[in-house]
Amino acid sequence: MNDVLQVLKERFSMEPYARSLGIEIVKLEPGQATVKMLTQESMNNIFGSTHGAAIYSLLDAAFELTVNSHGTVAVALEVNVNYLSAVNPGEVLIAKGREVSRSRRISACEIQITGEDGRLVANCQALAYRKKDPLPFL
Repeated sequence: MNDVLQVLKERFSMEPYARSLGIEIVKLEPGQATVKMLTQESMNNIFGSTHGAAIYSLLDAAFELTVNSHGTVAVALEVNVNYLSAVNPGEVLIAKGREVSRSRRISACEIQITGEDGRLVANCQALAYRKKDPLPFL
């Protein structure tokens, strides 16, 4: 399992989209992932706070790592997000994903994003379909 996690970390570090946003892995374990991102002015919406799409990208990275951490391909089925607090540029956000239920075919996850002060920025419930295929880069 450690080999799977190490290869997944390496592959994620090369993912162009995550790199463009500066998303980094803090912790990765089977069924759990923590990632972080420093928000920047280039991520702002028309109101001067961090765009919901940037926040979504961070939680999606945590979701991707969480459900693929078992070494088989998993893809999103449904993602429900609640945005709870505005974020200003220059703030580091932390997204923590964890599986709350996993069967042969379905993984149910919760992802929470917090700000530097610990406040809840966004909360997410997500479902993934778990394929039989091993991760192609293993």
